Amino acid sequence: MRARTAVLCSVADQGVAALTNILVLVAAARLSTVADFARFSAVYLVFTVLLGVSGAYTGQPLVLRRGGGEETRSACRSAVAFTVLAAAASGALLAAVCFLVPGDTALALLTLGLILPVVLGQDAVRYAFSTLQQPHLALLCDLLRLACVLGALGAQVYGASPARLITVWGLSALPALLLSAALLHRSTAGAPLLLRPMLRRGHLGQRFTVEFGVGNATSQLSVLGLGAVGNPLLVGALRGATTLFGPLNVLFTSATSFGPPLLGRITEERRRVRATAALAAALATTAGLWATVLALLPDSAGRQLLGDTWSVAAALLPATGSQYAAMAVGTCGMLALRMLDPRTTLAVQVVFSLIAVAFLAGGYLVGGVLGAAWGLFLGSLCKAAATWIRVARIRRRKPAPGEAVTADVLPSAP
Repeated sequence: MRARTAVLCSVADQGVAALTNILVLVAAARLSTVADFARFSAVYLVFTVLLGVSGAYTGQPLVLRRGGGEETRSACRSAVAFTVLAAAASGALLAAVCFLVPGDTALALLTLGLILPVVLGQDAVRYAFSTLQQPHLALLCDLLRLACVLGALGAQVYGASPARLITVWGLSALPALLLSAALLHRSTAGAPLLLRPMLRRGHLGQRFTVEFGVGNATSQLSVLGLGAVGNPLLVGALRGATTLFGPLNVLFTSATSFGPPLLGRITEERRRVRATAALAAALATTAGLWATVLALLPDSAGRQLLGDTWSVAAALLPATGSQYAAMAVGTCGMLALRMLDPRTTLAVQVVFSLIAVAFLAGGYLVGGVLGAAWGLFLGSLCKAAATWIRVARIRRRKPAPGEAVTADVLPSAP
């Protein structure tokens, strides 16, 4: 597939996947009271963390592979199988724990545990198709999932419980998973299934998972913690504001997850870094323009999107828009570091993720929910600056990233 076609299919696939997630949150907001949407948002936030862990452990190391031989096809098949098995084990544990806990939130978490293999497995196949340079197949499967989600949630009525909405959303991904599995089997038939290498010490996914844990997951779990000990509506407010910036998540996810195979086609290292910097400027500008559009949105249109949650989410738009602009720069900085040397990003993630949590908590103590949103912006800004400083230092040392990536990311199959 030509580079331009691959880019279009990859971005379109991310757009469809993100649109699906946005519509799930919009539908939940329209079908729920403010309190029920806060519960649904808390459970969906747990799913977001688990999705990020799955992508970091299996998906991101997978897309750094090069070549389309049997070893790559085996890695794709093994990554999907490993994801489904790991999701089944962790989902069963989550369901067993929540079975002993009363309350609507625990019941929704229990249902999340039961449908976890379906939603995580379908996402893992998308990484496999990208690695196999078949993003059009991922797009096809995600279009099917979008249609199923629209049909399933469209049949629900106002007042549906969070557990019911989670169940309907999860099961609607089953047809897409079955289609993805059939298409992947056709592309990887005959390749060996090797699960043990992903459990060995030194697997690059372990490092990426730690980075995610101290990065995105830390801030999201901090929001849950502040909602538990402080204002429970904090989770729903921040989640509602984040939902409005869903189109930007499309671009960020495309850059992080599927950028390396596309930028890797640029042979010269300096040109790759410049292309990544240009991408950062473009994404930051897009974030600013999108925040402006949302700020000018009439209240009637906002309530059509988020229902009762719009009133609290609208007040956070300036802070969330600024945060997304900073996130655009930081995301591309991490992408550049991954291509230069994937083992240099952990220190940046650890230090500045902890700083972001401190800004989040401090902002909440000073200014409540709005202060917490501005705290998230300051954390993202500091992290973005740190990533590009590290990129400049590595470029001055002129390393040999191609050899480092090959050694770390492309181990020989046993």
